[in-house]
Amino acid sequence: MSTPTTALSGNQKRKMKSAARLYAVQALFQMEQSGQTSEQVVAEFLEHRFGATYDGDEMLDGDIALFRRAVEDAVNYQARIDQMTDRALVAKWPIARIDPTLRGLFRAAGAELINSNTPPKVVIVEYVDIARAFFPEGKEPKFVNAVLDHMAREARPDAF
Repeated sequence: MSTPTTALSGNQKRKMKSAARLYAVQALFQMEQSGQTSEQVVAEFLEHRFGATYDGDEMLDGDIALFRRAVEDAVNYQARIDQMTDRALVAKWPIARIDPTLRGLFRAAGAELINSNTPPKVVIVEYVDIARAFFPEGKEPKFVNAVLDHMAREARPDAF
């Protein structure tokens, strides 16, 4: 990142946080599919994705601290996050049966709900937007909204 964070506008900082959340979901998906460690995937993303150019399109720089924390916390708190997710899902659809992209999304969002000061409503809106990016025509964004609302109420009941 060439510009110091303090020199960025509020809008630029929000975009960097949104990008970090998207990258975290992608990194968690990649870890599950490839068997790579969080350290390997984080290093790869920081070197090859943050600010990279693909086919003339420049990828956004992300908030590195938020990205690292989301991935690391998703790994460290995975059992707790998966249990919260399972409680939010219907009995016949445990987290192991849902789409792996959604699993990564729920784990990244769950990590942020458990171990950050970000208001739960902000976390929910951000990850519903990510669901829209991955599933623009589907029902998944509404599903994500409902599951994350349930998870947020469990993780931070005082925020509601």
